Amino acid sequence: MPLGLALMVVGGCAAIEDLGYQRNPNSQSILDLWQRPPPDQAVRWAMDPHSADNRYRGVSLLADAPFAGEDVYLQLFVDSAGDPDSAVRSAAIRGLANHGRPEHARVLADALRDESDLVRLEAARGAQRIHNPEIVPALFGRLDPETELEHDVRAGVAHALGQYAQPRVLDQLVAALRDPSLSVNRHAAEALTILTGEDLGLDPVAWLGFVRSTEEPFAKGARYRYPTFERGMRLVEYIPLYPPPPSDPPAEPIGLPKVER
Repeated sequence: MPLGLALMVVGGCAAIEDLGYQRNPNSQSILDLWQRPPPDQAVRWAMDPHSADNRYRGVSLLADAPFAGEDVYLQLFVDSAGDPDSAVRSAAIRGLANHGRPEHARVLADALRDESDLVRLEAARGAQRIHNPEIVPALFGRLDPETELEHDVRAGVAHALGQYAQPRVLDQLVAALRDPSLSVNRHAAEALTILTGEDLGLDPVAWLGFVRSTEEPFAKGARYRYPTFERGMRLVEYIPLYPPPPSDPPAEPIGLPKVER
């Protein structure tokens, strides 16, 4: 095996182990050399009081598991959202984002005030996936660049507001068009377009004029769908035994009221 490929495989093996995957002793080929730990192992890691690394590994595995919408796992995510380790908290919030229900919006609201940038970012993304009007004030609190310094968090919050057809939301989104970050501007404009059906670009004056002159600004609004997450393959992901890159197709948030036709 060429040295370069050997180094890639060794590095890939270490990275896979970091993800919590285990060597399969019964493997018959390189394609099944690694296996995902069983749920009970992931739970034991997630509840390890002595190792934050294990707790992160276990919570991360469960956060991405298709079966983790059951009550026992949701409670584990809620409990782990208060973990002293920020990486564990971020994984827990991701678990609630993937599997949570409208009542878990309160946990996301608390996480939006976390001291960790990563936790707040996961909470902003989670707010795109879980619909509950009670979280709106908490979202407003992270849209101000003087309060929330991370532009990625502000951008995620701006997009999440695109599911709430409220006049006060329009006002906040128009104000976000003046944010110093172009990413925030674009997400705010997209949210405004979803809510109103209008496409007035990044011009806050035009949007303000529309809001003030229209009696029913939400009449042509569309159904909200949270953004797609998809990226190309990294070099290490071309190794056959390495997990593929995550792909997250757009969908409507859980709890979004159905429209009768």
